Amino acid sequence: MDDMSSEPPSKRKCLGTDCENDAGALQCPTCLKLGIKDSYFCSQDCFKRNWNQHKTIHKTVQGNTQNVTRTYNPFPTHSFTGPVRPVYPLSAKRSVPKSINHPDWAETGIPKGEKRLSKTKIDILDAKGQEAMRKVCRLAREVLDITAAELKPGITTDYLDEICHNACVERNSYPSPLNYNHFPKSLCTSPNEVVCHGIPDQRVLLDGDILNLDISIYHEGYHADLNETYYVGDRAKADPDSVRVIETTRECLDKAIELVKPGTPIREFGKVIEKHAKSRNCSVVATWGGHGINTEFHPPPWIPHYAKNRAVGVCKPGMTFTIEPILTLGKPSEVYWPDDWTNATVDGKRTAQFEHTLLVTETGVEVLTAANENSPGGAIPLPTAPNETAKADGRSTV
Repeated sequence: MDDMSSEPPSKRKCLGTDCENDAGALQCPTCLKLGIKDSYFCSQDCFKRNWNQHKTIHKTVQGNTQNVTRTYNPFPTHSFTGPVRPVYPLSAKRSVPKSINHPDWAETGIPKGEKRLSKTKIDILDAKGQEAMRKVCRLAREVLDITAAELKPGITTDYLDEICHNACVERNSYPSPLNYNHFPKSLCTSPNEVVCHGIPDQRVLLDGDILNLDISIYHEGYHADLNETYYVGDRAKADPDSVRVIETTRECLDKAIELVKPGTPIREFGKVIEKHAKSRNCSVVATWGGHGINTEFHPPPWIPHYAKNRAVGVCKPGMTFTIEPILTLGKPSEVYWPDDWTNATVDGKRTAQFEHTLLVTETGVEVLTAANENSPGGAIPLPTAPNETAKADGRSTV
C-alpha cells in the first residue's frame, strides 16, 4: 500500500467488503498504476482480506485497455513487397445521415447503374450539369484540403478517414468510396509503396513517409474525384527519390491537362505522361487510368496514362473526366494485398499519384478540382545534382 501525501475527502467509505470504517489515506498501488482513482482502504489488514475480490477490478480494466489498444497484422503470412503493413482492427463503418443523397451502392455495395452503362457512349453535360459538376468539385477540393491539413507524423490513416468523412457529411455529401464494391472506408490512403486503394487503418504515419489521399464525393446527384500525394514531415521532403517521384507525377498531370481541348484524341495524354516520366527515370503504372465522371462514378471514357495506347475518342465540349497518372521509382508492376483492395509495387519502391476532375470547354479545359492559394501541399524544388550545383557555383566538375 502507498502512503498518499494528500488525505482523501472526509467520510470516504473503505472499499473493504462489509467494512463499516471510513477510508484512510492508503490506496491500492496497482490501481494507481492503472489509473483507477478512489481505491482507498481503512488499513493494510482490510486491504489484504479483500485482495482476492478487489483484484478482479484490475483484470477488468486491463482487459478493456487491451481491447482498445491491441493492434495486429491481419495477413501475417503474406509476402509484403515493402515496409508498409496493415494495422488492424479497422474502425467501425461510418454512417451517413439518410437526409443526404446516397449513391446506389450505399446499401448493397454494388454500383448497379455503372454496370448498365455502354462502354462507348460518352456523356456530354449541358449547362446545368456542368454547373452541378463545378459545385461538387469545389466541395471535394474543400474536403481534400481539410483532410490534408491534418497530415503530420504520429497520426493514423483511420484518423484521416474520420476527418474526411465528417467533412463530407458537413457538406451534405456522401463519400463516394464508402461501400463502393464493398470498400470499407470513406477515402483511400496509400503510403509509400502502396500504388492505390489503400484502406485507412491504425497505422501511424512516420516522418519520412509519403501519402496519397484520394477523395471522391457525391453531392446532389453528381460525383467529384481528385487526389494528391503529400510529404509527411521534413524527412520526406529531404529524400531525393521521394521528391523525384512526387514532383514528376505532379508535372505529368499538369502536362497532360495542357493538351485538353476540343479535338484532342484521348490517346494523346499517355504519350506526354510517359515521355516526362522516363525523362526523370520513373515508370508509369499502366494498370490504372483516368475515367469519365458525372452522375456516375466511373463512366466512359477510359483514359490510359501510357504511350502507344489505343484509346478511342476525342475531347468534346461538355465532357467531364479525370486524368490521374501513377508513377513509380521501380518496376511498373503491382501485387494485391489479401484485402483485395490495397495495390502495392512489386518491388516495394515508392509511388505517387495526382488526379484532377476536368471539364472540356469550347476553347480548352477547366480544372474543376484545382487547388487554391490556401491548399496544403504544393510543389517543392527537385534536388540539384552535385555537378549542377558545382556549375552554378562556377566550379569545374572535371
